[in-house]
Amino acid sequence: MNSPSPDDLPPGPGGLPYRPCAGVVLIDARGRVFAGHRIDNPSDAWQMPQGGLDDGEDPRAAALRELHEETGIPPELCEIVAEAPGWLRYDLPPELLGRIWGGRYGGQVQKWFLVRFNGSDAQIDIATDHPEFDAWAWMTATEIRDRIVPFKREVYDAIFAAFRGHLADS
Repeated sequence: MNSPSPDDLPPGPGGLPYRPCAGVVLIDARGRVFAGHRIDNPSDAWQMPQGGLDDGEDPRAAALRELHEETGIPPELCEIVAEAPGWLRYDLPPELLGRIWGGRYGGQVQKWFLVRFNGSDAQIDIATDHPEFDAWAWMTATEIRDRIVPFKREVYDAIFAAFRGHLADS
């Protein structure tokens, strides 16, 4: 589950590598967490902003880039408060293996950042060039955990435990 580096991991499911990613726990002034409803999932799946690292990209830079790409929030409205220790990973379930990310990855290995949003809700715009969400809301960690796809729950539990002191009561 936790790894010091994506390079230290053995192959994932199906012998496929893990996709290196950065994720953002975006909190408002009350410690509530931003969650977006996945546009590409027929179930009621919500998640926090996250995405793949470009070749040679620093995880912090990737986190802020992904946040902007998925929410329209520019970096100047954000403050990185903390970084989760190590890298967290999850395996794709068998039914998704070979079907997403061009079949190149068996799961993701993620570096997570706690980011404070210093703007207003009006500055959040999920109608981006390549939208990933069709709705968004501020939620408690428990509310998000209850709404994510099951194979990501263990990672979300670890993220929320790492940032617990900054999050609104669930």
